[in-house]
Amino acid sequence: MKAAVVFEKGGIPQYADFQEPEITNEDEQLIYVKAASIKHLDRARASGKHYSTVNEEHQPTIIGSDGAGLLEDGSKAYFFSKKGTVSEIAVADKKMIVPIPEGLDFSIAAALPNAVMGSAMGLRFKTQLKEGETVLINGATGITGKIAIQVAKLFGAKRVIATGRNEEALKSLYELGADEVISLKLEDADFKQKIKEIHAETPIDVVLDYIWGHSIELLLSAIKGDGNFSHKTRLVSVGGMSGDTIQLSSQILRGTDIQISGSGLGSWTPEEFRILLTEIIPQMFQAAADGKLKIETEDVDLKDIERIWHYEIPNRKRLVVLI
Repeated sequence: MKAAVVFEKGGIPQYADFQEPEITNEDEQLIYVKAASIKHLDRARASGKHYSTVNEEHQPTIIGSDGAGLLEDGSKAYFFSKKGTVSEIAVADKKMIVPIPEGLDFSIAAALPNAVMGSAMGLRFKTQLKEGETVLINGATGITGKIAIQVAKLFGAKRVIATGRNEEALKSLYELGADEVISLKLEDADFKQKIKEIHAETPIDVVLDYIWGHSIELLLSAIKGDGNFSHKTRLVSVGGMSGDTIQLSSQILRGTDIQISGSGLGSWTPEEFRILLTEIIPQMFQAAADGKLKIETEDVDLKDIERIWHYEIPNRKRLVVLI
């Protein structure tokens, strides 16, 4: 079969022949793949720099961690696989397969789950978002940030505030459900003042953060308590695009009712992951099929994988390989 294969650690995936997968136990099932998205996770794992692969001895590997395709009975399904997904045939655990509703194409089905996981799991389990609360999404102009705006609204947020650097992209967020946008290009003092004003008028209940770094330092400083009782804010780290570390004053933790947690691989319980597969992803699929959740994709053919591996995808679209 044809697949996108990394032959050397850190190498570019190549369009190549690869042995077809085999079922090794009764919990596995073959899937004829039609689409698989390429994410930061897949690029990091292919490079050998992701924390889940740094200690592994590299062998020729098919890239990809999830995809969409047809089961042997002809039904459409989304699936996870630890054995690679950007290939004509893949094998998946039967417990990690999600039906795709009618009206949802393979490209969107392949692109959507990873984009919604961090925000949906963070909102439901890390913050336990309540109907009518206010959510601030830091770094909302990227693919996952744009999805997070829509997920927050689907989960009942009354008010969504979005930050970002791209002015044009920021303006477009109103169409996705954002109620207010704040530019990260503001001077530090102006950004902090804006957050303080918002927090005083409509207390921020939840912060979903995709970029970490300096903007989170400013945001935490802006909502810092003054010794009186403070409004509780739950901050969830979903990404770290602008830096992996911050300086955090212990006074912020002592003087502010703040909860800081993360939403990503390794932070979810087995039961939470089961709910992701059985409830959350099906809910998001149906919302997309109904036109209530939107994601843009850039579709490419499997045979072009080597050429487009370092390709800059325009307009913040999700790269999807069609097979």
